[in-house]
Amino acid sequence: MRSICVIPARFGSQRLPGKPLVEICGKPLIQHVWERVRMAHRVNAVLVATDDQRIADVVHAFGGQAVMTSPDCASGSDRVGEVIAERDEQIVINVQGDEPLIDPRAIERLIEEFKLDPNLEMATLARPLEIRDVANPNAVKVVCDNDDFALYFSRSPIPYWRDAGKPGQKMPEYWHHVGVYAYRREVLLNFLSLPEGRLEKAEKLEQLRALENGIWIKVLKGNWPCLGVDTPEDIKKVEALLAKETDGD
Repeated sequence: MRSICVIPARFGSQRLPGKPLVEICGKPLIQHVWERVRMAHRVNAVLVATDDQRIADVVHAFGGQAVMTSPDCASGSDRVGEVIAERDEQIVINVQGDEPLIDPRAIERLIEEFKLDPNLEMATLARPLEIRDVANPNAVKVVCDNDDFALYFSRSPIPYWRDAGKPGQKMPEYWHHVGVYAYRREVLLNFLSLPEGRLEKAEKLEQLRALENGIWIKVLKGNWPCLGVDTPEDIKKVEALLAKETDGD
């Protein structure tokens, strides 16, 4: 089974215009993401999907491969789907173009999961959620069944801790969804053909469209790095973490 990782990247960002080309530790953000993904040994191909020639030019300059996609794509998943429709890899990984700390081992684990389970349709990642972020709507929470398949994703605190503050009551586990997705090719194309779901519309979380339509999502839990770049402050945080990695080497 051949696998491909597609990194959707668009120039327009309300909070950080030109985000994929923002320099972090001497390299554009998109290059950091591409280099991390390339370190995953099980990935057969890595592409950047963009609708902006400036991004494509930078990707080509550092030796990557970029594919031009329609400016009408409503989401990163739609951009990935447009690329996949012209290719035949069976396993598709969608890595956000603003995740410079993505762990290559996480991508390898996602691919391995599909090889272990021939019935698996879709998979994603989750990490332990910091208590300070439980009420943060930008930190998406996920709850799973006993086999680690997603039951629900929400911007609200789930599960709800009804007995908070009572003596002897232990706080429940909270899991932070990491927005990396893996699909079987046909599942992704089917997913993109489905209309927006009512839960998806309410929470503004497209993975809920999958759950609403009976697509099972396996959640791989671990201490995966998770720090997307959305603001100038995020850039400083990422640079500090990358400096620690360099010092550790």
